[in-house]
Amino acid sequence: MASRPLTPRRPWEDRRVVLGVAGGIAAYKSVELARNLTRLGAQVDVVLTSSAKEFVTPLSFEAVTGRAAHQSLFSAGDSALHIRLAREADVVCVAPATANLLAEAAHGFAGDLLTTLLLATEAPVVLCPAMNHHMFRHVQTQANLEVLARRPGYLVAGPATGAMAYGEEEGPGRMLEPEEIVEHLGRALAAGPPWSGLPVLVTAGPTREPLDPVRFVGNRSSGRMGYAIAQAAWRRGAAVTLISGPTALDAPVGVERVVVETAREMQAAVAKALPGSRVVIMAAAVADFRPAATEASKIKRNGAPFEIVLEANPDILVETRRSRTPGAVVVGFALETGDLVTNAGAKLKDKALDLIVANDPREEGSGFEVETNRVTLLDQEGNTEELPLLSKAEVAERLLDRIEPMIGATGAASRTKGGRPRSRSR
Repeated sequence: MASRPLTPRRPWEDRRVVLGVAGGIAAYKSVELARNLTRLGAQVDVVLTSSAKEFVTPLSFEAVTGRAAHQSLFSAGDSALHIRLAREADVVCVAPATANLLAEAAHGFAGDLLTTLLLATEAPVVLCPAMNHHMFRHVQTQANLEVLARRPGYLVAGPATGAMAYGEEEGPGRMLEPEEIVEHLGRALAAGPPWSGLPVLVTAGPTREPLDPVRFVGNRSSGRMGYAIAQAAWRRGAAVTLISGPTALDAPVGVERVVVETAREMQAAVAKALPGSRVVIMAAAVADFRPAATEASKIKRNGAPFEIVLEANPDILVETRRSRTPGAVVVGFALETGDLVTNAGAKLKDKALDLIVANDPREEGSGFEVETNRVTLLDQEGNTEELPLLSKAEVAERLLDRIEPMIGATGAASRTKGGRPRSRSR
């Protein structure tokens, strides 16, 4: 996955993560995982099994987290370490979760600090399997995974299919990459009503309208804003479909991505995904016009004047009005280079939107091909909210915060962990 700037932000900021590391070659990735979580603002307590220390050292984790790595169930001066860690955790992650660790967890063994705190915690538990593909496919490992997947509060994330240890062919059993695991932990921390299972449709990126086999009419949209929204909605528990024009971005973790190229292809994909969608966020920069004719071969430069005749593309957002799910929250985007609020407000009403996100790409740090954005939110009641310059990830969170009460969130700001009220990190 493409690297993105990591700074403290929700839902990881100020949360307590217990990272269990079992003895497998993938343990080297866990150092980066601990580092990423720490950079996102989490307090990370690492627990190593005895075999994990054959692959990585406690000092490596202490260097990236600034916190002592725990190794023993019996700790001088902290006789109830397993209870304390279990109680303080907002989420527990085991990465790598080896075949042996999965077997112990499935059958409730408590032979060391890690397996003991798994029995003691009421926090969500994310298990990231990692092992040889023969071991992963073994009937006993599969039976253990089935037991754990059914256990309330447990999530099995992965494994991926890929390269194994030296000399082994590729197969299933490769641990997910740290960036992917971070998102699964984000979902464990943030998911809750009214988003859990909610069908959400997001569009993102540009469209390309072909002129000939090698040229197209398009725009500078990177897709980052729409992708950030899709990922943030998935973390909150939504079932997200992302319809994307051409971008260089990796698919957001857990999101169903449909890749299209032209405006008409995006229109067809939206029409297919729209029925049943409870939240629709149209962040794509769809080309307003397309060439009236597409040449079958490359247009040659011969010195003669050349004209491109354009015709209008469909207005996808307007076209959705006939088939929107009753009660769905529909959000549009307006990129304007003048009279921002006036023009955006007109689009809000003309397209029958609940909310519109307006921005001016000429402002520094705003618009295309950057990691930040400065937007103004307008709703049907005439309310206007100007947000400061923020990362697109935080703009996505602020937008979803604004949408949340529109979908009938009752007690959406709280969840329970073992009967104790919890507040979503803001």
